[in-house]
Amino acid sequence: MNAILEMRNITKTFPGVKALDDVNLRVEEGEIHALVGENGAGKSTLMKVLSGVYTHNEYEGEILYRGEPQKFSRIADSEEKGIIIIHQELALVPLLSIAENIFLGNETAKNGVIDWHEAHRRAKEVLAKVGLSEPTTTKITNLGTGKQQLVEIAKALSKRVELLILDEPTSSLNENDSTALLELLREFKNQGITSIIISHKLNEVAYVADTITVLRDGQTVSSFPCEHGPEIENRIIKEMVGRELTNRFPPRTAHIGDMLMEVKDWTVYHPLHSDRKVIDHVDINVRAGEIVGIAGLMGAGRTELAMSVFGRSYGQKISGEVRLRGQPVDVSDINKAVALGIAYVTEDRKEYGLVLENTIKNNITLANLEGVAKGNVLDENAERRVGREYIEKLNIRCSSMLQQVVNLSGGNQQKVVLGKWLFANPDVLILDEPTRGIDVNAKFEIYSIINELAAQGKAIVFISSEMPELLGMCDRIYVMNEGRIAGELPGSEATQEKIMRMIVKNDG
Repeated sequence: MNAILEMRNITKTFPGVKALDDVNLRVEEGEIHALVGENGAGKSTLMKVLSGVYTHNEYEGEILYRGEPQKFSRIADSEEKGIIIIHQELALVPLLSIAENIFLGNETAKNGVIDWHEAHRRAKEVLAKVGLSEPTTTKITNLGTGKQQLVEIAKALSKRVELLILDEPTSSLNENDSTALLELLREFKNQGITSIIISHKLNEVAYVADTITVLRDGQTVSSFPCEHGPEIENRIIKEMVGRELTNRFPPRTAHIGDMLMEVKDWTVYHPLHSDRKVIDHVDINVRAGEIVGIAGLMGAGRTELAMSVFGRSYGQKISGEVRLRGQPVDVSDINKAVALGIAYVTEDRKEYGLVLENTIKNNITLANLEGVAKGNVLDENAERRVGREYIEKLNIRCSSMLQQVVNLSGGNQQKVVLGKWLFANPDVLILDEPTRGIDVNAKFEIYSIINELAAQGKAIVFISSEMPELLGMCDRIYVMNEGRIAGELPGSEATQEKIMRMIVKNDG
């Protein structure tokens, strides 16, 4: 086979941190190549070097594409060669149509005037290639996350892609949408398109990849053919973390206490469409020391339930009751919810969880400024002490507590979000996809922290699209479907089959 891409001795340095240290990557034409590693290993940075996000004078080393040296000064340069990257956070404009998004910045124009007929015709053409039948006039905001991901891929196809790079493409998708996306990559392979996939979901890597390259601490550890079988995941983990990881979930003995939080008859309508019921008369509860999971397919209403309970930060015409320790409480805004000891770790860390241009220490103390203040004045020494404490406790990889959060890897950003709410010392902690985009070793660390919080008597609500995670961590699991509770299972009796059966049984 011939290499479509070679990256040789790539070194990239940020202030105080060497993100990439003499990294080498070879990708054969027509293959699906998986790039794996722990958070902060340098995967996304390497792809930003390749795509021109970091220009040729910002790194050392050499890029060869189809045997020719390349020096990209901007993303448009790499796209002209057929190299298209789809980032973990989708770059779509919610209030524009599918067609408008597909050709945004790449408009089908004649003499400076957009040819909308041609735009919609070509949009329909590329949508068919990714299996989407939605009208091209549909606004992005009216699509689910899985379909939005397909629009991003359609956008890449409209640019005559030869090398498609996908950074955590399934991190926010349910299992059905994830499987469909992986099958789509296989179909692209049959059409001669080469793909690089960055993923922490090792079962998906084992399923779809032809070759796997492992990065650790900014260096290439190994590159090997993917032998599809049960042992490949163990090999990937060993290469990533430098040791065997025998248990995916830390051991725990549950000590469940009194009822801490109850949500009764909770009903929520869509924030823009007042006639659309999103949460429909939901009842859930969680006890002190208990980890309660919420399972469901994308669009089931899990995040909408969590956000509406957390200070009514989602929805309108909200009705129902929240009780803490048996007493009705007012959670009508976020400040009241926080004051009552309720915290919410959002699934969208960049939009809602962090102030990206601020430092790590500033973000960690943000939800509990009183904890680092003397009177009404912030105590800089106290803030630094807290910053150091949580960097160590959560094993956040950074140059210092003064590093801007925007320059951290996605997994380390997620740890900062978690640290922010841990410092607020809540009684009820709602975790919405807390390990999204996080590697197996970091997941284990976060699972251990969650277990520790439960042992302290905190009540944990755990929302996840990864069923093995729910089965491995939760004492009880609620199953949601179309805004309603479809069923409830003790953790000891729950299986993926039982959960899916509840969803299917209640469909429609």
